[in-house]
Amino acid sequence: MSSASNPLSIPSLTAPVAMGYVPLGAVFGFLFVQAGGPGWLALASSLLIYAGAAQFMMVPMLAAGLPLSAIVLATLVLNLRHVFYGLSLLNTLPAGRLQRWYCIFALTDETYSVLTALPAKERAPRMALISALNQGWWVIGTALGAVLGAQAQVGLAGLDFVLASLFAVLAVEQWRARRDPLPIWIAAAAYAAGCILMPSQALAIAIALSLVAAALRPARTAPATGAAHD
Repeated sequence: MSSASNPLSIPSLTAPVAMGYVPLGAVFGFLFVQAGGPGWLALASSLLIYAGAAQFMMVPMLAAGLPLSAIVLATLVLNLRHVFYGLSLLNTLPAGRLQRWYCIFALTDETYSVLTALPAKERAPRMALISALNQGWWVIGTALGAVLGAQAQVGLAGLDFVLASLFAVLAVEQWRARRDPLPIWIAAAAYAAGCILMPSQALAIAIALSLVAAALRPARTAPATGAAHD
């Protein structure tokens, strides 16, 4: 059976992202309005910036009156990792120029995880729509949060765990697509080492160790394909 007959539709592929992005986007919109920003500006940032963690970082920076240049620089540094994501997808970007540029703009951690769980030949025709749907979930959440923040005081306890839950689901999907447990064990061991060496910087150390392990890991050879087909 060919891998092209993937039974998962695009909405089902983005459903786990929706369950994380809508509540997290709502938290961002709520916090932005509570910090004194207008709701339309929160919505505009999710449409034109769409940077997730950088948007959360922007809230206290704006509230503190920091210059725009400082916010731009911090956003650039925080999202520099997306350059490496994009490099690994260059050969599977859509052919259309507008679609290519949009997919580059809309690439996030979660979108990258969904795309790389697909067979390479299925990415290009689905990439733009998956990216647009994922951004749509974030924009919807932002709008809901901005409305709530302008009209009511809503408790946000427990919503900080949504992102961790989302990444857990995406990690499982990656494992199901590749059937290679080694990256998960490397990440777990790297984080454990980070907690032992320097607990306050455990995540940064874990990322660095994981990158080193990925660079040193020998490339896997593709399995030989026989002449007969299923």
